[in-house]
Amino acid sequence: MLNLESQKKQNGAAIKTDEVLLDAVDGRTMLAGSNRMEILLFSLGTSETFGINVFKVREVSARPFITKAPNMPRGVEGLISLRGNVIPVLSLAKILGLAKPDAPLGSSMMVTEYSQRTLGFIVEGVDRIIRVEWDKVRAPENVSNSLHNYITAITELSDGKLVSILDVETILASTFGEAVVGNIDPLHGGHSYNVFFVDDSSVARRKIAEVLDKLGVHHKHAMNGLEAWTRLEGMAGHAQQIGRHVSEEIDLILVDAEMPEMDGYVLTRNIKNDNRFDGIPVVMHSSLSSEANRAMGKRVGVDAYVAKFDADVLAQTLRPLLQRGHQG
Repeated sequence: MLNLESQKKQNGAAIKTDEVLLDAVDGRTMLAGSNRMEILLFSLGTSETFGINVFKVREVSARPFITKAPNMPRGVEGLISLRGNVIPVLSLAKILGLAKPDAPLGSSMMVTEYSQRTLGFIVEGVDRIIRVEWDKVRAPENVSNSLHNYITAITELSDGKLVSILDVETILASTFGEAVVGNIDPLHGGHSYNVFFVDDSSVARRKIAEVLDKLGVHHKHAMNGLEAWTRLEGMAGHAQQIGRHVSEEIDLILVDAEMPEMDGYVLTRNIKNDNRFDGIPVVMHSSLSSEANRAMGKRVGVDAYVAKFDADVLAQTLRPLLQRGHQG
């Protein structure tokens, strides 16, 4: 068994794919507040290098025996039992269109935990962990059509090689279907509510907008933390110029945790340290749902933390915070 805490003492040390890798998430949560992240690098049998946020990886092991099951979605190889829990196992190469349906499976498995789901991802091999600054992570450009929907960001290694960071929320949605947004009662009271939200996942933006539409809330959005902060500063500056408070334009700010260029923790801290945004609640909406991440959110001042993606819980969280701003 290999622990990530010992692994990270030597950033970039190799990970043996036949060992289990357990992540002590609590010990590394402070990375998020420093606008840094750690990425687990892996390969899918092609020349490309891929990465996933270590926060989302529970274990790495050799590929286990997979029990085939009927009527599985494309790319789902079957099921395994992991410490008493049955979880689906996906071939990332097949889902990303990098391998034919009958191609042999890779030799390693990453067990991921995000968006309140546990999944096994079959990969060709696991390389090492690297630490990167979020401002060195950028939106994907010139990505092949087959990969474009599944890549959320790109970063560069010291040798100039590019790493494509997976949009695991899109993989989840494309494989098992997007979360259904059911009936949500609209907000009442004769007020016009305005929400500004930021998320780098196109699937997440679409589902958030659907919830806000059903609440009857006006909304604007940004696609990464730096873009969000630039736009928020612009709104606050404009409000000052015309003698208004920015809260007359924004009732609530909804932020993702992981985002290129500036993460949601740093964005929240910027908002909370700027008195122009006094009185505007900030809600963190993240697929990183551990208690450690919630605690980090509290430390930077979020007013609420919601795990992706439960439309009812999101609506129930936003409703009182929006109405509170219009009381009296």
